Amino acid sequence: MSNNYRLNLSSLATVVVLLTLGACSSSSSSAPSELSVEAAAGREVSISSGCASCHGSDGEGRVGPKWIGLADSQVTMSDGTIITADDSYLYTSIHEPNAMRRKGAVGQMPSNQLTDEEIASIIVYIRALK
Repeated sequence: MSNNYRLNLSSLATVVVLLTLGACSSSSSSAPSELSVEAAAGREVSISSGCASCHGSDGEGRVGPKWIGLADSQVTMSDGTIITADDSYLYTSIHEPNAMRRKGAVGQMPSNQLTDEEIASIIVYIRALK
């Protein structure tokens, strides 16, 4: 097993653990003041890392697509295929911004230096915005 493969499995395990923590939260509201601790941390990461400048500080969308209602929704890709915005899609879209292009997307999401833990935190936040 290559080191790269081990790193990817480790990264995926980290994402799964953090998402599980977020799923165990008792808060289901999307209002920022009522977010779980995990989701609030993801919101802060999205703001401090610049994601919110395009996706909105509360996930309402701006230049980038809105995050409200994104998790587990159906997304049409640039090639016409329809996929579910599951954790894998969200992770890949954040980690490799140009790997999966949505239909009608204008501009390109910039690459970032987010850690797997930061990405997992943002995913918990996106999931809280259902």
